Amino acid sequence: MRVGRNAGATRGASTGSLTRRIIGVAALWILVLLLGGGLGLDRVLRAAITRNFDAQLEYVLTAMIASAEIGPDGEVRFNRPLGDQRFLEPYSGLYWQVSGRGFDPFRSRSLWDRALTVNTAHRDRAIHVYDSKEFPQDPLRVLERDIRLPDSGVDWRFQVAQSRAGLNEQIAILRRTLVRSFAALGLGLIIMSALQATYGLWPLRKIRREISAVRTGHISRVDERLPDEIAPMVEELNDLLAHNEKQADEARRHAGNLAHALKTPLTVIMNEATGDSDDLKATVIREATTMRRQVDHHLARARAVGRRGSAQSRSEVWPSLKAVERAVSRLYRQVTIDLAGDKEAAVHVERQDLDEMLGNLIENAAKYGQGRVFVTVSREAGFVEIEVEDDGPGIPATQRNTLFERGARLDTGKPGTGLGLAIVRDVSEIYEGTVSLEESEDLGGLNARLRLPIAP
Repeated sequence: MRVGRNAGATRGASTGSLTRRIIGVAALWILVLLLGGGLGLDRVLRAAITRNFDAQLEYVLTAMIASAEIGPDGEVRFNRPLGDQRFLEPYSGLYWQVSGRGFDPFRSRSLWDRALTVNTAHRDRAIHVYDSKEFPQDPLRVLERDIRLPDSGVDWRFQVAQSRAGLNEQIAILRRTLVRSFAALGLGLIIMSALQATYGLWPLRKIRREISAVRTGHISRVDERLPDEIAPMVEELNDLLAHNEKQADEARRHAGNLAHALKTPLTVIMNEATGDSDDLKATVIREATTMRRQVDHHLARARAVGRRGSAQSRSEVWPSLKAVERAVSRLYRQVTIDLAGDKEAAVHVERQDLDEMLGNLIENAAKYGQGRVFVTVSREAGFVEIEVEDDGPGIPATQRNTLFERGARLDTGKPGTGLGLAIVRDVSEIYEGTVSLEESEDLGGLNARLRLPIAP
C-alpha cells in the first residue's frame, strides 16, 4: 500500500495552476500600477484644488490692497467694501485683517471677537501661504503679505484667511471618486485578465483531452487544430507517439524474428535427441552456436535501437577504423588493410555500433578477398561514406541483395553464420543510414558502401 500511495503522489505532483499564476501575477501588477497611478493622480489633483483655493484667496488679498488707503489718523481704511457677504457674518469662515506696528488690527466683522495671529517669522514683500490651527475646531488657510502704503511709514500686513473645511471636503470627494473609479477599473482589469488566461490556456485543455483519448486507444494522433504557439509542441508529441509506435513494431518484429530464428535449431536438437542420434553432441554444439549468433545479432540490434535516441551519439570514424584494422589484422595476418580518406569525419552513431558494422564489413572483405582490403572515408551531402573494397572474386549483381538476409551465405566452405551483413543493414537503418554492395573498380572484388549521417 505504501508503494501505491507514493506512486499516486508522484503522478499527481503539481506546481500549482498555471491559470491562477497568470491571474495572480496580472492582479498584483494591476494593483501596483493602480496604486502608484492613484497616488500620483491624487497628489496632482489635490495640488490643483489647493492652488485654485489659494488663487481665490489671493484675489481677495489683491482687492484688499487695491482698496486700502491711509486715513487722517494714519490708520488703514478701505475706500470701498469687499464684495463677499461672508466678511460681514460672524464666524462665517472667511476673514481678513490688516495689522501695523503701533495700530490696532483692522479686522473684518466676521472675526467678531477674534483676531488673526501675526507671524513675525518673515519681513518681506512676498505672499506667504500656510495652514493655521489658531482657531479651535476651525483650521484655516491663510494668505498674507506685507505692504507699505503711500503716505505711511509703517509696514502693513494684509491677511486673508478661510476655513479649510470646504477645501478638505473637495479633497475628500476627489479621493472617494478616485478610490471607487480605480477599484472598478482594477476589478475590471483582473476579470479581463482572468478571461484572457482562461481563453488563452483553453487549447491546453483540448490537448489534455486528446492525450487522454490517445491513452485510451480512441485515437492514435492529436489532430486538433491549435494555435501557432502550441502547434510545435503537438507536432513533437505526435512525432514521439510515432517513434514509440515504431519502436513497439520493431520490438514485436524483433521478437518474432528471434523466435523464428531459434525455432529451427531447437527443432533439430529435439529431433536428434528423441531419435537417439549418435551425432547428438556435434548437432547440439552446431545448433547452439547458431542460436548464440542469432541471440547476439538480435541483442546488438536491440542495443542500437535503445541508443538511437541519444542526441549526444557521436563517433570519430578514423579511430574506429584503426581499432578494427588492428583486430582483423591479427586474425588474417596474410591480408593487407589500407585506410585512406577523411580522418576528421564523425558520424551520429554510438561507437560500439560503429565498431560492429565496420568489423563485419572489413572481416568479410579479409575473409573472402585474396589478400588486399582498401577502406576509403569521405563526406557527401550530410553523410559519411565508408567504402570497404576487396580483391576477391566478387558477387554477381543478381545475388547481392540476398546476402542481407539472415543466414544467407554464398561460400559455405568458410566458417560463419551469414549474419554479418544482416547486422550491418539492421544497425545502419536504425541510425537512418544505408549499406549497399557494388563492384570494386580498383580491386575488382566487392565494394561495400556504408553511408551514415554526419554527427552534428
